[in-house]
Amino acid sequence: MSGILEGKRVLITGVLLESSIAFHAAKLAQEQGAEIILTAFPRPTLTERIAKKLPKPTKVVELDVTNDEHLGRLADIVAEELGGLDGVVHSIGFAPQDALGGNFLNTPFESVATAMHVSAYSLKSLTMACLPLMQNGGSVVGLTFDAQYAWPQYDWMGPAKAALEATSRYMARDLGKQNIRCNLVSAGPLGSMAAKSIPGFGELASVWDNRSPLEWDLKDPEPAGRGIVALLSDWFPKTTGEIVHVDGGLHAIGA
Repeated sequence: MSGILEGKRVLITGVLLESSIAFHAAKLAQEQGAEIILTAFPRPTLTERIAKKLPKPTKVVELDVTNDEHLGRLADIVAEELGGLDGVVHSIGFAPQDALGGNFLNTPFESVATAMHVSAYSLKSLTMACLPLMQNGGSVVGLTFDAQYAWPQYDWMGPAKAALEATSRYMARDLGKQNIRCNLVSAGPLGSMAAKSIPGFGELASVWDNRSPLEWDLKDPEPAGRGIVALLSDWFPKTTGEIVHVDGGLHAIGA
């Protein structure tokens, strides 16, 4: 029996550690029949080392999503490797330290602008860089952390994720005519590289101990990876502009 991504070609960003959601998405994508290519920044060698733990060898491309030169050459590199693309996974987020950890009211605009550029605008710039390779349509899947709420310690990454969610909806609107779907997975907290950069992350994560209907495991990124792979597949052919919650159901619980 073939996998649900058999014959698909997918670009995946954000593979930093084996605990990354993106790593599990890449692993599952390969297991489900996809050919993949990875991008990395600022340390491609780190991603190359982690990529060796995937079921099949894969190329790693250096990509700073704020660098127009990197974005401009991406399509040629990917075309040489895969010929085209059927899917793109955006797993990129960054905010300077002074934009996190309870400093919301004192964060300078320069830091906010960096968070917005890397974490939200890059969904559009990455997709547009890949667009020439998606001649037969495809699926763009990004990662968010539920931006309906103000989370402890999360500070300016919250507005950045809200911008990401709005960006995905507008992309769904404008790319639908090319049969390109744009969706997000809203994952619960995980002990990933991103989490390690948030001061007081434990306070945020503890919310899941008390309110999540399904038991939530901070050490298990696979459910979120499965959500990404499902949205990359043809099993959601008419779903776009959506946010699929893979958070143990906490988003549905008021208190």
